[in-house]
Amino acid sequence: MATVALRSPSEKVGGLFYFGRMLDKIRLHAKGELPQDYHANLGKGFDEKCVTFLRIDYDQLVERVKQDGSDEETLQWCFSVGRKPSEDDIYIWNEFMRKRGWNDEVSETLKRRKREAGMSDRSDIQTAFQFIDADEGRLPDPG
Repeated sequence: MATVALRSPSEKVGGLFYFGRMLDKIRLHAKGELPQDYHANLGKGFDEKCVTFLRIDYDQLVERVKQDGSDEETLQWCFSVGRKPSEDDIYIWNEFMRKRGWNDEVSETLKRRKREAGMSDRSDIQTAFQFIDADEGRLPDPG
C-alpha cells in the first residue's frame, strides 16, 4: 500500500474527476516528495487522458502549477489555454474515468495491478479508481 497524500481520483475540482489528483502529483513531484513509484506515470495514463480532454500540454501545466495558484485558478487557466468543456462533456468525462478498468481495454492491467498488490481476491475492486483508493488506504478491505 502506498502512503502518499494524494486525493482520491473521485474527488472533483470544478466538477472534474481526477484533475485535483494530477495537481497533487505535480506539486509533490516539484517538492521532491512524490514517491518514486509514481514518477514513471507522470504525464501518462490518466494524466495524459486529462490534459488531452482539456487540450493542454502537460509540461505547460507543470510550469503553471509551479506558479502556486489554487486548484480553481489552475483549472481556469486550463480553460483559457485549452478548452472549457460543456456540462455534457464533463459528465461524459466523469463517467468514462469512473468506469476505467471495468470491461474495457484497461481491465487486464487492473487485474495485473491487483495481483501485484496482493488484492486479487478483492471483488469489490472493479475499476481503476477503486484500485487506487484501495492501494492508498481509502477503500478498506470489506473482508
